[in-house]
Amino acid sequence: MKKNITTLLLAACAAVATAQGISPAMLTSIEKQHQAQPTSKALFNAVATNSIDDLARNYAAKNSMNKTFSVETPKQNIHNQKQSGRCWMFSGFNVLRAAFAKAHNDTLCVEYSHVYTFFYDQLEKSNLMLQSVIDNAALPITDKKVQYLFQNPVNDGGTFCGVADLADKYGLVPMTVMPETYSAENTTRMTRLIKSKLREYGLELRKMVAEKKSKQAIEARKTEMLGTIYNMLCLTLGEPVKSFSYTFTDKDGNPKDEPRTFTPQEFYRETVGGPINGSFIMVMNDPRHPYHKTYEVDLDRHTYDGHNWKYLNLPMEEIAAMAIASLKDGRKLYSSYDAGKMMDRKTGIADTELYDYASLMGTDFTMNKAERIMTFDSGSTHAMTLTAVDLDAQGNPIKWKVENSWSAESCDKGYVLMTDKWFNEYMFRLVVDKQYVPTSLLKEYDQKPTMLTTDDPLFLPDE
Repeated sequence: MKKNITTLLLAACAAVATAQGISPAMLTSIEKQHQAQPTSKALFNAVATNSIDDLARNYAAKNSMNKTFSVETPKQNIHNQKQSGRCWMFSGFNVLRAAFAKAHNDTLCVEYSHVYTFFYDQLEKSNLMLQSVIDNAALPITDKKVQYLFQNPVNDGGTFCGVADLADKYGLVPMTVMPETYSAENTTRMTRLIKSKLREYGLELRKMVAEKKSKQAIEARKTEMLGTIYNMLCLTLGEPVKSFSYTFTDKDGNPKDEPRTFTPQEFYRETVGGPINGSFIMVMNDPRHPYHKTYEVDLDRHTYDGHNWKYLNLPMEEIAAMAIASLKDGRKLYSSYDAGKMMDRKTGIADTELYDYASLMGTDFTMNKAERIMTFDSGSTHAMTLTAVDLDAQGNPIKWKVENSWSAESCDKGYVLMTDKWFNEYMFRLVVDKQYVPTSLLKEYDQKPTMLTTDDPLFLPDE
């Protein structure tokens, strides 16, 4: 009996070992699946020396996009986020400045400072990380939530919730009052240094909690830590302005009134009006989850006392209907996409038929939207401003147009033109002013949301 058990165990171990690796027999089988054809060498030479996208590009799809749109909002200056992940802010500000121009019949324009808001974004995210470390200090360092805090102490990505919370709290200033700096446009090194400091501070705060230091002592130390972060931000982004003189101009830069003195909050009220929070809802298309339900992402916010990312999950046709209603009334919309799929940055064309990878690689790519999300193959990665739609005779969308933040020299003079099929497959988030949302959907948005975790494959910050 003992011998039999030993034999069975050895056989089982051998089977496991074979299953875990590629055996010589398996390799032979794999190699046989690659049947060399007379054209294989030429195809290899082409793929090995050229961009896959250049070779897979569907010429017919590339040249089939008509650039006229039946519904289009007024154009405005194209901005450039450069080497930063601030697309969420650029798109959000595009919506705000377009609303200001519309309110003044396009006789006035405003350009908001991205670096001013980015300063407080980084400071608030630093506080969010440190305070969350304190809140969860009783958990082991290996806990999933604690690991998330130390892996992601701060970043330059975000969502429209950040625009709303930061503008409501700190106001806004004109671009000319606080212009871009090198580190604002090239965030990698600055962010890396702040991350390192926050991780160091996080360990210190955990130790203070473990040693049962008083809440007052911990809060005082955290304030000192944030003072250091504030100084680092002043050195890289500039010290935030407290008041300034400003003259409103038209789109050609001609002054339209006398210079006036503003604080950031006063300028915010002058150009935006009432609070942004409460004026919009965020909707999303996530076919993994039931539609007409609300969801919230834990710790997915920009300020500790701000709003988590909360959204109503809807079918694409309902999202499209609200987008069309907004655009028809001249309102641009914050929206976000998987900008790495089936999109040509040179031409600005986004089309599901743009590249024929199947013919080039000899295999089909068959996952649907839900499957791409759940396997981390696709997700919301980049925010752009929805500006136009082309409708057929029945009022159905044919194609869409978005204002990007990669400069006017990129894409189609700064714009991306997308087929409706691409829009359905790779658009995820849309921020809609409540006046364009049906009453039934407003009621659904007020449901108690299901809380999701930040490691969900879809919930990456827009960059």
